[in-house]
Amino acid sequence: MKKSWMIIPLLLLAGCTQQNPKKLDVELFNATGDSLGKINLAEQASGVKMSVKLSGLSPGIHAIHIHETGKCKAPDFKSAGNHFNPEKKEHGLLNPKGAHAGDLPNLIVEDDGSVKADIMAPNVTLKNDKKSLFTKKGTSIVITQGKDDGMTQPAGNSGERIACGKISSTKKASKSGQEEKK
Repeated sequence: MKKSWMIIPLLLLAGCTQQNPKKLDVELFNATGDSLGKINLAEQASGVKMSVKLSGLSPGIHAIHIHETGKCKAPDFKSAGNHFNPEKKEHGLLNPKGAHAGDLPNLIVEDDGSVKADIMAPNVTLKNDKKSLFTKKGTSIVITQGKDDGMTQPAGNSGERIACGKISSTKKASKSGQEEKK
């Protein structure tokens, strides 16, 4: 009987620990607060798979990056901070010294303003470790008006930030995932 009393508290503790989700959706918004759609993040053995399904963007090539802060204050989204870079590398997927963990391949947006793509983010995780997207300050996904050239410091010469979405491990997110203009 005594053994069963010892197991119950352990089971209760195990049930109270919060684990990070293995999948989650990140809703992206433009500078005026309109939803552009969602990016589904899914933990994989080789990193995080990002399934992009957005509309309302201008046609052409746009950079997409994971940023170091979970804030998306419109209209410029500078509140998202710099690229997520826990290993202090240089910018650019073409950089021989390595890339920021938040550096991703460019998106190609169709003539109708939509993009549907799967992107791998091999240098991040949804698990609890140094490369986790669940940091104290949070993280976010930002799209810029131009393409990332893959080398130029610090952000690939990709232009102004035009969309942002906060990455959150909680099921309940704010209406827009962005902070209101002040």
